[in-house]
Amino acid sequence: MPTHFFSSKLPNIGKSIFSEMSGLANEAKAINLSQGFPNFDCDPTLINLVNKHMVAGRNQYAPMAGTAELRTAIKHKIKTDRDIDIHKDKEICLTAGATQAIYTAISAIVQQQDEVICIDPSYDSYKPAIMANGGIPISYALSGPDYTIDWDSIEQLISKKTKLFILNNPHNPLGTTYSKEDLTTLGKLAEQYNFIVLSDEVYEHLVFDGKKHVSALDIPTLRNRSFVCYSFGKTFHITGWKMGYCIAAEPLMEEFKKLHQFTVFSVNTPAQFAIAEYLAEETWRSLPNFFQQKRDLLLEQLKDTPLKPSACQGTYFLTVNYSELSQKNDFEFAKQLIQDIGVATIPISVFYENPPEEKLLRICFAKTDDLLEEAGERFKSL
Repeated sequence: MPTHFFSSKLPNIGKSIFSEMSGLANEAKAINLSQGFPNFDCDPTLINLVNKHMVAGRNQYAPMAGTAELRTAIKHKIKTDRDIDIHKDKEICLTAGATQAIYTAISAIVQQQDEVICIDPSYDSYKPAIMANGGIPISYALSGPDYTIDWDSIEQLISKKTKLFILNNPHNPLGTTYSKEDLTTLGKLAEQYNFIVLSDEVYEHLVFDGKKHVSALDIPTLRNRSFVCYSFGKTFHITGWKMGYCIAAEPLMEEFKKLHQFTVFSVNTPAQFAIAEYLAEETWRSLPNFFQQKRDLLLEQLKDTPLKPSACQGTYFLTVNYSELSQKNDFEFAKQLIQDIGVATIPISVFYENPPEEKLLRICFAKTDDLLEEAGERFKSL
């Protein structure tokens, strides 16, 4: 079809790296440690609850912001977990996954020529959403070995056009977490320069070694100027259900809902009723130990290989340096691993505007132990 009668809003955006690497993995029948989803099923109790509510006839549109039952359950969860009071009617909106929540928050705020600060490596949906809404991504690149944020350098990036700052905590793909001091500093900058924060906290319960996740909701200076996005998919091993939610103070949430109602309007009704019941089980409290065991298993498998892992404080991803094996760029080396040993990973450079010299790959360890052990044996053959 001729394209002269329109201009692409995203002319330089192609297929996502996740689709590309998973496609190559499928072709080669490789172990897929690239895309971030578990290869094990969710709790059968949750499936039975969805079935119960389907049979009960809860199969029509839910309220636009989500069922009262699930919004109440979320309010209770945040109160018991963080001792923070959230208004269930004015500050919560259920979404079709966290990606939709993030896109809607960006769309609600970002206008033509607004600048949005992103921490690179940044999740691949952020910048396309910014550009599709006429905004300009401003990248701050993290570098090893500790990947900490230099807040003085961040301040140098802030201008009169800065509208939004995106923080991913815990951080995908690096597996780092940010401290209360980090978020307090961000809150001071947000107040001083009057910008809004989008806090992507989909891995909030995947924090290891006894650490406590710090949310934007925990910081008074961020509480009223942040969109905070969450994922039931990541929490309950149900990524295919595309269930998430956003929390924001009433003025921000009003703008969020204006767009939400004209995009998806509402999300899966029986799943909402099921998750509302299931949240009372508080199974999410077991996630840190569950995934830390898998992280530690993968670290043990990598111990006698040329791949050098970075510290992983959270998420279900581990980054490894392959510079002892090859000086190829990470995309080419990731493809080589699929062909040579049958293991798919993700090249880190795709998350950067200007990739560093480091040779890094991301490995997903949200997999069964036997699959991680099999992948480990293949890594040991390098």
